[in-house]
Amino acid sequence: MNLFRRLVGEDADDRTRVGLYVDGPNVLRSEFDVDLDEVRTIAESYGPLTTTRLYLDENASPGLIQAGEARGFEVVTTSGDVDVRLAVDATEAVAADRIDVLVVASRDTDFKPALEVAARNDVRTVALAPGEHGKSDALQNAAQDSLSLEADVE
Repeated sequence: MNLFRRLVGEDADDRTRVGLYVDGPNVLRSEFDVDLDEVRTIAESYGPLTTTRLYLDENASPGLIQAGEARGFEVVTTSGDVDVRLAVDATEAVAADRIDVLVVASRDTDFKPALEVAARNDVRTVALAPGEHGKSDALQNAAQDSLSLEADVE
């Protein structure tokens, strides 16, 4: 159990630090019709967001970048692999004890190891799929909570 939870207890939802990491290329696809406000709302149900990042590749349109920023996301664009950058950033936040809940919005199994590291460090893990047909069973099974935007948001 991390120091934060020992000090304030498991029921301190209003003080739980939530890190939201969104895999833009795998989530923001026309077939899913994802609303970033819904993604934020689901993550905020676990507590206040201390990290809210949207990862995009270098080919992302300026409009997509502006939309993410307008919804309160720190937009991270990379010329390399988006998956690697997101996984490293999320794992680093866990190792540095900056978050108590890790929410990864993706359909990519590449994030399974990051969720496993978080769980071993007493960080609650949430896998948020863009829709029922966009779920990764491996990613969903690695997380303590498994949610789908289509099924879980009204």
